Amino acid sequence: MGYFLGFDGGGTKTDCVILNAKGTVIGEGRAGPANPLRSGYTGAFLSLRGAAAAAISNAKIRPAAITAVCAGLAGAGRRSVVRRVTVFLSEEFPVATTQVTTDYEIALEAAVGTGPGVVLISGTGSVAYGRNQAGETARVGGYGPWLGDEGSAFEIGRRAVSAVARSRDADAPVTVMAEMISAALECPDWDDLMLRIMKTPDEVFPKLFPVVAAAANSDDSAAKEILFGSAIGLGHLAMLVIRRLGMKAQEFPLVKCGGIFGNSTVLDPLLDSVLASGALRAKISRLEISPAVGAARIAARISESPSQAASHGA
Repeated sequence: MGYFLGFDGGGTKTDCVILNAKGTVIGEGRAGPANPLRSGYTGAFLSLRGAAAAAISNAKIRPAAITAVCAGLAGAGRRSVVRRVTVFLSEEFPVATTQVTTDYEIALEAAVGTGPGVVLISGTGSVAYGRNQAGETARVGGYGPWLGDEGSAFEIGRRAVSAVARSRDADAPVTVMAEMISAALECPDWDDLMLRIMKTPDEVFPKLFPVVAAAANSDDSAAKEILFGSAIGLGHLAMLVIRRLGMKAQEFPLVKCGGIFGNSTVLDPLLDSVLASGALRAKISRLEISPAVGAARIAARISESPSQAASHGA
């Protein structure tokens, strides 16, 4: 009997699942963020360890029973991240084969397995990734909050605070987001909010997406403008991947993944319209399982060919 452990580590949370040899989920765990580039290696390792411990306890197995581990992490596009996380996992699971890959690769695995398709991810950050019939892959986005992350929770929250700041400066009618932001963050003082943003922006901006979604539902024009721009930005990421892979006229799964989706009656239909207009034959859906399941499935495959994992993590 083999047991395969998969991680999905992002800027907000870490999910962990364990599959048995039949591919059934037998254990699940969750912990804090595990993007080493944003939360630091110490914080990321604590999250990975905590999520794994919860999943192993839930599965009622011993850690030594884990056959293979795959961690899909935001920030793992860098070789330095792959090396350090691989060392950590090898020490945590010394008898298991280990692999470290990106969050978008495990999302595509969860969505379409080894077949063709495109995933559009938007959580704390954003990225689009796809594979065509020939096995060619392409990625667009995923550059972090200062260079990109169009349509992400971080960008939406940042734009919301910016809209409130502009209305304050111009003595314009205050967007309803002003009071909603203060209530959501329990921070009524504007100067205190600015200080929190400067110290820990990752703990402020992503939390404001529900505020913007609620304000847009209340017909707040500033919130609706933010979500419209987010839909255009996210659609652009997906369209660039589709064009690069020559899939525009083809039929393929286009799967949305992340906490942004399914939580706004304004953003979702706008985005679906943008996607449908650029890829008429794409089958648009939301990912119904955790990307961590995709990571665990990759772990099951590498257990049969450990040399693949070794070469990937070099």
